[in-house]
Amino acid sequence: MSEPVLTIVVPCYNEEEVLPETIRQLRDLLQQLIAEQLVSEQSKLLFVDDGSQDTTWTIIYKASLRYPEVKGLKLARNAGHQNALLAGLFAAKMLSDCIVSIDADLQDDISVIREFMKKFHEGYEIVYGVRNKRDTDSFFKRHSAQGFYKLMKAMGVHIVYNHADYRLMSRRVVEELERFEEVNLFLRGIVPLLGFRSTTVYYDRKERLAGETKYPLKKMLAFALDGITSFSITPIRFISLVGFVSFFVSLFFGAYFLFLKFNGYTQTGWTSLITSIWLLGGLQLIALGLIGEYIGKIYKETKRRPRYIIDLDLFNFPLPLPVNHVPSLGEERKSIDIQKRNR
Repeated sequence: MSEPVLTIVVPCYNEEEVLPETIRQLRDLLQQLIAEQLVSEQSKLLFVDDGSQDTTWTIIYKASLRYPEVKGLKLARNAGHQNALLAGLFAAKMLSDCIVSIDADLQDDISVIREFMKKFHEGYEIVYGVRNKRDTDSFFKRHSAQGFYKLMKAMGVHIVYNHADYRLMSRRVVEELERFEEVNLFLRGIVPLLGFRSTTVYYDRKERLAGETKYPLKKMLAFALDGITSFSITPIRFISLVGFVSFFVSLFFGAYFLFLKFNGYTQTGWTSLITSIWLLGGLQLIALGLIGEYIGKIYKETKRRPRYIIDLDLFNFPLPLPVNHVPSLGEERKSIDIQKRNR
């Protein structure tokens, strides 16, 4: 049996500080895996530029001209981490037997990819990279992330605890993943739904080598809300439950206040009235906002807009251009036309 072709997909957004070291370390690892006969010599590194504003694409493009195993994919605009990851997975699937996804910041232990491949050779089609602990995270991030996983579990979402997007998937898995046409694709919840034979590999996460995190609090909260509303209607059911409870409580207090009135007790009632108005008003606004989240998702799905738009694809259509020249979309199309005519 010949060695499988591996593609390592690396989404990148403004990673110019860490990217040269990421390319070097991943290239070294790939050569080691080839020497150990765990992967084929045709294996590749695919870096996906998610609309970066710095020199990320220039670094990727020049590396692709210097090293044949390095390839690049440039999105026309910033589409978000999940969409950039999907773009890389779908671009790589036709020429790969298995695909590993990993972030560009080198916090995930790349040596674990060796264990991924051993599990793949054992017949596993999905291998999850799971963190042993969260010592490198801040107190807030550690507890908020763990709370998110527990909340998702409580709402019935099958999600791998302490697993992000560091995983191996076979080509068959990625092909099935491509059949999910929804716009709001939460990969951490979708991949376990596929049902293929899977296992986990545990590792210790490192400190970020350089640059700043691309997931500040605002994006973390948006990501968590997107994951919750993409997989569960429990929040809406909870709001309905709160509504019923509030209704019956209001009936109880209404009867109580009528009792006080008919028995001659005087109650000013201003404080309790204002408090109840603000409380119920706040609950109504929260309910409307939550329902609006779901309606917004339906709105996006009905438009059927593409998740991302590819500007340049150096994985399937390498460009024969000088090292100091970063090609435009028109030049890539011209190159593709020339290649088609030569065939």
